[in-house]
Amino acid sequence: MTEQKLKVTIQGVEGCFHDAAAREYFGSTNVETLPFDTFHDMFDALEGDASLVGIMAIENTIAGSLLQNHEMLRQSNLRIIGEHTMRISHVLAALPGQDINSLSEVNSHPMALMQCEQYLRRHPNLKMIEHYDTAGSAKEIAENRLTGHAAVCGEYAARLYGLDILESGIETNRRNFTRFLIIANPLLVTEIGPAESEINKASIVFTLPHTNGALSKVLTILSFYDMNLSKIQSMPIIGREWEYRFYVDLTFRSIVRYHQAIDAVRPLTNELMILGEYKEY
Repeated sequence: MTEQKLKVTIQGVEGCFHDAAAREYFGSTNVETLPFDTFHDMFDALEGDASLVGIMAIENTIAGSLLQNHEMLRQSNLRIIGEHTMRISHVLAALPGQDINSLSEVNSHPMALMQCEQYLRRHPNLKMIEHYDTAGSAKEIAENRLTGHAAVCGEYAARLYGLDILESGIETNRRNFTRFLIIANPLLVTEIGPAESEINKASIVFTLPHTNGALSKVLTILSFYDMNLSKIQSMPIIGREWEYRFYVDLTFRSIVRYHQAIDAVRPLTNELMILGEYKEY
């Protein structure tokens, strides 16, 4: 009997970086990726089908945090069950038989074009045209047999759609990494999430009373319990002037100390929510 593949929702078309990250994390033979145009569509699918798992970019070393994804996660009933960090490397890809001198146009997501701007500026014959997706650009060139066009995309997308890679590693900054979160319905946490003995990271979100030293008190308690703050992100609360919501990632060695820390800071916070407890990548 063939083992049923795990269905993983992604934002973007097949071959995109979300797709590649899902296959790296779960193993390419173990998953079936389900593409969605937007993160909102992806969350709707996850909320409507508890058997699905999602993978979602949450921050990039160049572009920073995806703030809207923080908020969608907080507003959902989903939980983080894992994370995956992947280096983002771009290639220049075109139909077989094309060379860079025969090209007149390069298509990709505006962020990818920006990340490869130094390379592309050295080839003034390439007119940069923004597209909604890196892998989508490769797919469109392949399906429509667009000669004279190239795509800036990942190697996985280029090979998936049968394009020739004219040059690899064309990104300006090689220290370009994206962190992805693995998210799922709470019912799946015990089934595919980490064992409690493996958990050494947590993501929480809270608001604070508008009083002097409120954040300092919370951070002092977390430090006392040996919690390492690997990330803290503040976001203004709409409709409540000068009040903020804090998204915090904690790493720790002892889950017992972690639970003690949460119990100690909860009375000092408003609306504290645990978004997920998982194994650090």
